Amino acid sequence: LRDNRIELVRASWHELSISVSDVSLSDEGQYTCSLFTMPVKTSKAFLTVLGVPEKPQITGFTSPVMEGERMQLTCKTSGSKPAADIRWFKNDKEVKDVKYLKEEDAIRKTFTVSSTLDFLADRSDDGAVVSCRVDHESLNSTPQIATQVLEIHYTPLVKIISSNSWPEEGQSIILTCESKGKPVPEPVLWTKDGGELPDPERMVVNGRVLSISFLNKTDNGTYRCEAKNPIGRNSTEYVLIVHDVFNTLLSTTVIPSLTTATVTTNVALTASTTTSAAATSIRDPNALAGQTGPDHALIGGIVAVVVFVTLCSIILLGRYLARHKGTYLTNEAKGAEDAPDADTAIINAEGSQVNAEEKKEYFI
Repeated sequence: LRDNRIELVRASWHELSISVSDVSLSDEGQYTCSLFTMPVKTSKAFLTVLGVPEKPQITGFTSPVMEGERMQLTCKTSGSKPAADIRWFKNDKEVKDVKYLKEEDAIRKTFTVSSTLDFLADRSDDGAVVSCRVDHESLNSTPQIATQVLEIHYTPLVKIISSNSWPEEGQSIILTCESKGKPVPEPVLWTKDGGELPDPERMVVNGRVLSISFLNKTDNGTYRCEAKNPIGRNSTEYVLIVHDVFNTLLSTTVIPSLTTATVTTNVALTASTTTSAAATSIRDPNALAGQTGPDHALIGGIVAVVVFVTLCSIILLGRYLARHKGTYLTNEAKGAEDAPDADTAIINAEGSQVNAEEKKEYFI
């Protein structure tokens, strides 16, 4: 061998060793060792040279990319022998759906390998790290990696957060408009029912925050927050409903008072007075606020009193009528029509009171 890169390391009757420096693909082939004895002894060995793949490169990315656009990233490496393997990752998660292409270099007996990643840009891809990894047996388990950070521009995403889930009259509420977009959205615009805020003194806007103090029913409506950037604009709405002041009603039990009394013609008046008093008690403006339904115990007591008074009236009226029912006897003297005076009519009357015909009269 006549090559300055080849050196004889050891030579003896038992061993002959050489070393090759700066190995290249041209060094690949069959090597023969001969021992000149009688007869001559020879031994052959085949040297395989691996082609180390070059550092991969990612092409096809132009920054920035608009949301919804199609992206095609290509990773390419050359000089591998045998052909290298290319794998794609997005944020350390492998992407399987890729295209793989292998081209052989006939002169150098090496391969150029490329792989293409095709996908639609999404806002979730903004800031994602896409990496192309080349694996080959010549790399001793240390793959070569190329990376690309994605930059995706997209319209703002808007959301309103309320500080009070049950706003009541007299309270305050803070509405925060969260907007996320790239580029960063401009200051947001607040409107109410499609127009400007009607009460700037109570409705204060500070950046993305809308504060409303001393809430009342006129504040009910739809509040809109709109954000925009050079890519586009977006908005969201919040429906505000101001509720009445709510207080806890202490539970009370009303026990109707029944008084025994003689029923007279004032019964109807007494019942009316009791009902009025009960109604007044229900409508008392000083009563605790927050009563949401009628007091069934009170109503039941009033109905019981009215029924009891009505029954007593019917019983007493029946007894009164029974006492005044009687029998009346009238004695009519026959022929009294011709008597000149009453004494003569009695004397000339036929029959006596004992035998007189009874006539009954009933008071109805």
